[in-house]
Amino acid sequence: MSAPPLTQIEASAEEADDIRQRVRAADPLSLGPNRVIAGPEHATSLTAMLSDPRVSDPIYDLPRPLTETNVREWIAQTSDLQARGEAVMILTLDESGEVAGYSRFSVWPDRSSAEIAGATRADLQNRGQGTSGASRSFDWMFETLGVRLIGLTAATDNVRSARVIEAAGFRAMGQRQSLRPDGTRRDSFYWEMSREDWISRNETGRQTPSDSPPR
Repeated sequence: MSAPPLTQIEASAEEADDIRQRVRAADPLSLGPNRVIAGPEHATSLTAMLSDPRVSDPIYDLPRPLTETNVREWIAQTSDLQARGEAVMILTLDESGEVAGYSRFSVWPDRSSAEIAGATRADLQNRGQGTSGASRSFDWMFETLGVRLIGLTAATDNVRSARVIEAAGFRAMGQRQSLRPDGTRRDSFYWEMSREDWISRNETGRQTPSDSPPR
C-alpha cells in the first residue's frame, strides 16, 4: 500500500486544504493529451493492460489478483479518495479508446507530499519516452497538485524505473519496505525530491545550453 515519504513536512491547515481542493479539481488534460480520470467504464481495458506481467509485475500496490472485479473496485476506491483530496488516477487512452497507460497519484495533504505509481502498455514501452514522461508527471505534481515533496519507490530489480528516477535527479535514500494490499512486503529502493530542488534543477538545466560553449 502507498506510504507517505520518510521526510515529514507539517503543512498548515490552509496548505492542506488547498492541496485537497487541487486534487479534487485535477484536470487530466493538464497532464497531457488523451488523458481521462479513471472511471468504471475503463475497468475492462485497464484490467487487460495490467494482466500482462511485463506491465504489472514491478508494481507493488495493484489489487491482486488482477481480476476485472478487483480493478473496478480499485478505481472506485481511488474515486472516493479523490473526493477526499487524497488520490487521483489518470489514464492515457489510445486512438481506439483503449487504456495505453495509467498514473495513480497518492497524496498526503497534511504532509504536502505525494507519490506516483504507473505503467505503460507493453507494446508502447522502450520507445525512449520514459524520462520525458516522468519529468512531466513530476512537474504536474509540484505545480498542479501543489505538494512540496515527492517520494518514489521501485523494486530492487526494477532497473528501468530506477534509471528514470535517478535521471530526474531524485535523491537516493536507501531502501524501505513497501506494503502490498495483501499484507506482504516488498523490498524497494527509495528516493525523494523537494519542490525547491526540482525547481532549482530545472532552472539550471534551462540555463546550461546558453551558458556552455559550443562543442
